[in-house]
Order: sequence, then C-alpha cells, then structure tokens
Amino acid sequence: MDTHVDTTQRLVFGDFNLGMRHCDGSIDIPRMRDGGLSAVFFAIWVRGSVTGREAVERALSQIGAIQRQVNLHPKKLMLARTSDDVANARAAGQIAVLMGLEGGHMLDHDLRVLREFASLGVSYTTLTHNITTDWADSSTGEARHDGLSDFGKQVIAEMNRLGMIVDISHASDKTFADVLAVSDAPVFASHSSCRALCGSPRNLSDDMIRALASKNGVIQINFHVGFLSQEFRDAETAQPEIDKQIDVAAEKLCGENEACKLLESDRIVREFVARGNLPRVDWTAILDHIDHAVKIAGIDHVGIGSDFDGAIMPYGMEDASCLPRITEGLSKRGYPDNDILQILGGNTLRLMQDVRSATQSRKGSDA
Repeated sequence: MDTHVDTTQRLVFGDFNLGMRHCDGSIDIPRMRDGGLSAVFFAIWVRGSVTGREAVERALSQIGAIQRQVNLHPKKLMLARTSDDVANARAAGQIAVLMGLEGGHMLDHDLRVLREFASLGVSYTTLTHNITTDWADSSTGEARHDGLSDFGKQVIAEMNRLGMIVDISHASDKTFADVLAVSDAPVFASHSSCRALCGSPRNLSDDMIRALASKNGVIQINFHVGFLSQEFRDAETAQPEIDKQIDVAAEKLCGENEACKLLESDRIVREFVARGNLPRVDWTAILDHIDHAVKIAGIDHVGIGSDFDGAIMPYGMEDASCLPRITEGLSKRGYPDNDILQILGGNTLRLMQDVRSATQSRKGSDA
C-alpha cells in the first residue's frame, strides 16, 4: 500500500490513461502490477494560492478524474474507502484506488464541503500543504494560529465522526501536537520521513514519531530526495539559483500544467546530478529512514507514502515497478517476512480499521 501518489495531476492535465505503460512518470497499471502495488491513495491537490470555491471545484474535478479511470478499467481497478474494500479488491485481483485530500484550503472553511468529500469516497485529509490555511499552521508556512485554530479543532472532530483519517504531513510541529491532543482516532503522516536523518521541517522529529506511535498512528516514509538526504538538502540550500532555474524552465515549458512541471523538474534535477551540481541519492536511503522509524516507533507504526509523480525520486526507485527492491532490501537487512508485510501495508490497514472502529464507538456512545 502506498498512501500518497500525485498521479492525479496527470489525469486532469492531458489525455492520460492509467491502463497504458508510460515511459515517463511513476504510476500506471502495468508498472503497479510489476511492483506488486495493490492499494494506492491518489492525492487530490490544488496549489495553496488557489482558495475559496475555485479550490473546491478543482478538487471535485480531480475526484471525477480518478473515478473515470476506475470506470475505464473496471476489471483492473476498484474504488475503495475502507480496509474491507481493499481486501475485496485484492481478492478480486484488482488494485484498490483510494483518495486523500492534500490541503485543508480545499474545504473553503466549511464543514459541509468536508462532508461532501467524505461522501465521494475521500479517505483522508491533509490539514495543510505548504501554505498556512485559515485554521492550521503549515510546517513551511507562517505560524498564525499557534497550531490549530478553534475551527481547525472542529475539523478534526468532524473527520473523527466521518471516519476520515487525519493526515499530519505538512503540518507544523504545534499543529501536530494539537491534532494528537484532540483527535479521538489514530492519525498518520501520509508522506513524511525522519528529521533525524534529514532536517527538513516536512519530516518528523524522533519525539513526534514516538508521540504518533503512542496514539497508534503510522509514519509513511516519503521517497523525495530532499526529505531523504541531508547532503542533497544542504547542496540544494547552498545553491538557491538551481531551484530558480528549475522553476523558470518548468513554467516556460509547462505553463499551468502541474503534471508537466513535476516531470520537467525531475528531468532537470537529474541533469544537475549528472553535472555534479547536486549529489546522487540512491533508493537505499528509503531503507535507512524505514530502519530509523522502526527503531523509534516500533514495527507496528511504519509504512510507505512514496510521493510518486509529485517529487524527485531517488535513483533505483523511479517508478512503482521498482518497489520490490524495498522488500528485498528489508529482507537483506534482517527483517522477517511478517514485519515486512506490516511495513508494506499491514500497518496502514490496521490504522484504517482503528479509525473506523473509533467512529463506530463514538456513534454508539452518542446513541
């Protein structure tokens, strides 16, 4: 199970068919099959500068695009919301397609919109993206609310009631703490790595990982090179002109096509690596972060959230067909098969069940 891919952008920009094997990007049905990926959360993402009803409508358009792909490939894909749905898809030989909303700005400060997304099958909501929202501070945005505002706490309560997973990736440290304090259900970080190994504010500190585990949550390791490697992060920070060149080149070629921008950014970064301007990051760095998270949180609290099609992948993990390397790598590092199964999806399924159980218990107590 992969709890975060950004392939949705390819579905809304251009005529992209998940059923075909593509030579670029990271996700399509053939390569998911090659990699043994049997359940995947498609992120619904709108740039944080887009707000209000426009953000809602763009999110709804992406949900529709995901649903169309499932309808286009009914024998290969199954729309899923619960752990039972995932099990049913697997039994039928289909890939379970789930959805996560990446950024609370798409709620338009309205709980009715949250309920609408839930009714359409959205399984989790990431509270922020890179910009602080009207009700939650982002890890990379301005701190305006000292974590969650009062409305933000209402959002958490409503997500608990609806059985949606609260996602604390992108949230500030204080927002993270507030979420753990107010949520009645376990939460996860859908695509974050370990700050002890790479000091990005998007990663979780050891104390945060311990706190997440204490609430029965899961950290899903992100594959982005800038979250895996401190060496890469330092080199990138020391050369801000590289990011500027990438942004200008991608904007010039792609305009508003977000999927194109992501592909172009990946290509340009690899050129900089080939020239020696940026260090090469290999896929084994993913194993290092898994190892660290397991050491801190325990085997029951670690999974994977690749950020495929939304970030720069390490060498050897360019697409979903490469995922068996993680299985092989963990096995070579001494992980028993049952522990590997937990990391590859068992922990995520358990968390989904726990969130659903918390909702049912709450309904029972309300009755």
